[in-house]
Amino acid sequence: MGVLSKIATNNRHGEDSPYFEGWKAFDRNPFHLTQNPEGVIQMGLAENQLCFDLIEDWIRKNPYASICTAEGVDEFKDIANFQDYHGLPEFRQAVANFMGRVRGGRVTFDPDRIVMGGGATGANEQIIFCLADPGDAFLVPTPYYPAFDRDLGWRTGVEIVPVHCDSSNKFRITRAALEEAYEKAREANINIKGLDHNKPLKSTWHHP
Repeated sequence: MGVLSKIATNNRHGEDSPYFEGWKAFDRNPFHLTQNPEGVIQMGLAENQLCFDLIEDWIRKNPYASICTAEGVDEFKDIANFQDYHGLPEFRQAVANFMGRVRGGRVTFDPDRIVMGGGATGANEQIIFCLADPGDAFLVPTPYYPAFDRDLGWRTGVEIVPVHCDSSNKFRITRAALEEAYEKAREANINIKGLDHNKPLKSTWHHP
């Protein structure tokens, strides 16, 4: 009798995929301009490093706002308590205000209906758990982030059905591509629960 669960031992963790093999190669031999110019360059991480200096400067000017400083360490208890619930009330209020500003003040957001997650990976998985049951699927246009296979499906049991886009129209999603992917899924008795995309739609498409 195995000690670990089927979720822990199935191969949807993606550790043997080309994407994560690239991560391992980078960990073993990271590029450095002078010390290791023949090393591996990490180009598969969605990380914005352009704002690090701005964040560091803000924390220096507002040390009380960060638990990483002596001035802010007293807030650790509250942060540890709220981080596993909905998120700090002050933070959710700030996010609601910011989202309203981004929409030009035309829309207001209720901070009590905002739930904070520990990064995009965890938030994506939480949404999938809320929207779908094991065996359900989401349409995901290609090319997509390789770790979606793990992030969206490993623990949730949800499948990804690719919507094939091509370079002739800069990988924009078309109605024809969406309908083809949807019909193939339906023929295979796969229940499509939604569309996960970060690409511009070339035409409006509605579920039939």
